[in-house]
Amino acid sequence: MSELIDWRKVFAFPNPVNEYSARITAALVVLLSVATLLTGFGWGLAVIAVGFWLRVLFGPRISPFAVLSVKILTPLLGKKRLVPGPPKRFAQGIGAAMSTAAAILLAAGLAPAAWILLAVLILAASLEAFAGFCLGCTIFGWLQRRGMIPDDVCEACNNIPLRA
Repeated sequence: MSELIDWRKVFAFPNPVNEYSARITAALVVLLSVATLLTGFGWGLAVIAVGFWLRVLFGPRISPFAVLSVKILTPLLGKKRLVPGPPKRFAQGIGAAMSTAAAILLAAGLAPAAWILLAVLILAASLEAFAGFCLGCTIFGWLQRRGMIPDDVCEACNNIPLRA
């Protein structure tokens, strides 16, 4: 009889997350997104969306951008700043939804709407990559403070002593 699969491990997301890895991944998303926007190649939207979904569902284990960031580029920097994982996963989910919506809009013949969504995604990813400001994390915190995300989803997010 085969062993049972621990689905929590399959769909695990790291907590905490190295902020530098997240920022490098965001920079890679910006590069691909800008290239997609400038060239108009719709397949780029599909690649961007798949990357976001891989990170949301499986963490950094199988997403090419995340693997490159976590295993190669961040260790070269030698920097580490740990931040809570749940807001980063939430932010990846927003990116997945936006990039998927953009791909669907493009496939439906609504290219201007698709490119506008991609431009908004570029702005959000650029804020993360180059300024260290995670828009999705900010939205997560706002929702958690209003009780829309339970406190136990991210104890460190609502308990300052746990952040140290």
